[in-house]
Amino acid sequence: MEMLPPEIALPLTMVRIVAGTECLEPHTLPFLQGRVALFSVQAPGKTTGNEDAAALISMDRQNGLIVVADGLGGHADGALASRMAIDALVDATRDVVAGGGLREAVLRGIDAANQAIIALGNGAATTLAVTEISDAGMRTYHAGDSSILVTGQRGLLKQQTIQHSPIGHAVESGMLDEAGAMHAEERHIVSNVVGSPDMRVELGPLRRLATYDTVVMASDGLVDNLMVEEIIETVRKGPLESVARQLMANCLRAMQDGGHPDDLTVVLYRPSGR
Repeated sequence: MEMLPPEIALPLTMVRIVAGTECLEPHTLPFLQGRVALFSVQAPGKTTGNEDAAALISMDRQNGLIVVADGLGGHADGALASRMAIDALVDATRDVVAGGGLREAVLRGIDAANQAIIALGNGAATTLAVTEISDAGMRTYHAGDSSILVTGQRGLLKQQTIQHSPIGHAVESGMLDEAGAMHAEERHIVSNVVGSPDMRVELGPLRRLATYDTVVMASDGLVDNLMVEEIIETVRKGPLESVARQLMANCLRAMQDGGHPDDLTVVLYRPSGR
């Protein structure tokens, strides 16, 4: 198996970052008490590089963050913006090691990323999705249309974040169904991003994870090409590396068969480690 991009060692903290890098095969590795599988691939036919970034940040064996950022395509320095968001969260995590609270550090890091990206002055922006994993459970934070969902082993959708976009809000309100959303012309419009004076962070509830739950975090290339039901059916059971490989194959096939080509970054997490 290929080596992951370089890891950064911090006091009591380990960070693994994938930024602007092709992980053409899913990587699996232990994380906290469970296990993750991740992959990141450039959009089929794209020549300007992968603008997504992802990170695993662990404070100890019980507490850590999983992060996915999607630099806005068509904007200046999308790849830079997504990496800056990751770096800001890493810097904020150093304070947690020194005794701060994890939730406060995440919010502080997102705010710092927002200010730093705005200061570039070139219109750069990124979406950001963060899952906090702790001994108390999990909590989501997000700005933009990168998605977080949680499914049980039997296929029950336990949690799904709302995409911050006109289409995402239309689906949530019942004005548009999922199939209609996948074919809507406005699906690429994002109404809330890191890199905007009006940026806001949506926090999810603290939720206990069951042993065989699967957390799915992804840039919008996943839900723009696969229905949620198909995602759940693919990832809910089976060896983590196998389901990650199948999910990547299904999504890339959909992109090439009349779907919506986009950079695709996915992180799967299971507390069970299976």
